[in-house]
Amino acid sequence: MADAHPTPTVLLPEAEVLRIVDELAARIAPAIDDDTVAAVLLTGGLWFAADLTRALARRGRHVRFDALWLASYGDAQTSRGRIDVYADFQRPIEGRRVLIIDDVFDTGLSLAEAVRIAREKGAAEVLTVVFARKPRPKPRAPEPDFVGWEAPNRFLVGYGLDHAGALRGLPDVCALD
Repeated sequence: MADAHPTPTVLLPEAEVLRIVDELAARIAPAIDDDTVAAVLLTGGLWFAADLTRALARRGRHVRFDALWLASYGDAQTSRGRIDVYADFQRPIEGRRVLIIDDVFDTGLSLAEAVRIAREKGAAEVLTVVFARKPRPKPRAPEPDFVGWEAPNRFLVGYGLDHAGALRGLPDVCALD
């Protein structure tokens, strides 16, 4: 079967990705504690969340892990403009600090919805971290508290970012345009 995808152009090699994650962990560690619930936004944020929580553990921060499964893209390259919630928090977050972890801040809709859900569930504080921020979020979206990389306005794949569910597992961040 022929490869149905154009060849990705590497923008951030794996070593640079890991350096950015480590730098983020250094900035985040003083702002959280071991009772913090780190909640990844599935599915794309999983790769970043795994690396980030390990980097935080190396700094003595052993967060409690959870996930929210939200979707705004489906298999499309552009957001549908609405968020579907497939799975909510699994652990209680009332009265706790929550660190929401996402792969990319693009439209900002997923992050805004995750923050809304966490506050509605009684989180004492909600912090947000994204690996990459694209230059065009919607004005109503809250700015992330921590940003690893200012991404170009290109279609990104790898390190959790996908094209119709494919190419998430690439260790580099690449452009597919």
